[in-house]
Amino acid sequence: MTARRDVERVVVAQFGAAHGVRGEVRLKSFTEDPLAVRSYGPLEAKDGRAFVITSARAAAGTSHDMLVVRVDGVTTRDQAETLTGLELSVPRDRLPPPDEDEFYHADLVGLDVRLADGEMAGTLVAVRNFGAGDLLEIAPPHGATIYVPFTREAVPEINFGTGTITIVPPPGLLESENDEDQVL
Repeated sequence: MTARRDVERVVVAQFGAAHGVRGEVRLKSFTEDPLAVRSYGPLEAKDGRAFVITSARAAAGTSHDMLVVRVDGVTTRDQAETLTGLELSVPRDRLPPPDEDEFYHADLVGLDVRLADGEMAGTLVAVRNFGAGDLLEIAPPHGATIYVPFTREAVPEINFGTGTITIVPPPGLLESENDEDQVL
């Protein structure tokens, strides 16, 4: 499986809430090794601002991917609070290439999502994690987005050659209250 290479930037982290009163801020790392986020150079927000992480440590009592960081130039709680929610990315060429059968989540966004029988289910718009594991957010041709667990059982195939993801959604996920109204 070959990953897409047309993704120029990859989101590697997101700022959370301010931590304490001296400018520290929580950072959710999306990298395999959460502390590796420091090694990719300045992290950049969509608005062009660049942030240099000067120190990082695991946040006590949270998931392994949550850090408490210091950011160059951020010295007060008020400054740290302005960062909440900012997604941070780096140019793809700063990241190590994925191993065989690996890819970055950014490589999946925009791929067609199909059911095992080939029927179009929608387009992948994001890979989310609300704390209980990765979910694929799929925008169907009509209606609200749906979430499918990103597991081998629910997502048996990703084919970058055809630009498709095959899903086997859990029973009931795609059923509407009135099956005649069901639209994928």
